[in-house]
Amino acid sequence: MQGLYLIVSDLETARKDLLDRGIKVSEPFHDAGSVYAGPDEPYLFGRVRVSGVDPEHRSYRSFASFRDPDGNGWLLQEITARLPGRIDATDTTFTSPGELAGALRRAAAAHGEHEKRLGAHDENWADWYADYIAREQAGAPLPS
Repeated sequence: MQGLYLIVSDLETARKDLLDRGIKVSEPFHDAGSVYAGPDEPYLFGRVRVSGVDPEHRSYRSFASFRDPDGNGWLLQEITARLPGRIDATDTTFTSPGELAGALRRAAAAHGEHEKRLGAHDENWADWYADYIAREQAGAPLPS
């Protein structure tokens, strides 16, 4: 198979991880035009490439390629911000442990204020945290 995509949030980190595992990976490259939307074959084999990551570091525009041991052709594509409609806004996701830890810290601080208003320990704190974090990511009003 050719033109298989592996979407990554950090192209250099993903590329380094593959190289550290002994996999031959191309140097980063990008398309000189707009968002790439064409046949994968020229990208996989180098005929339509501009060296280096996208100069403006725009999402969807930087790539690297490699072949697996079975000869399948893969494109690493860096996506740091999804285009509208590409993900469900109600999904709660984190791209790193640090991002999740930050959300937990914000929820803990807000929950502390919630418990002050209650005047007691909230036995359902885990549910409150989950609701807070999901609403925060969705851009919905936060619980009080």
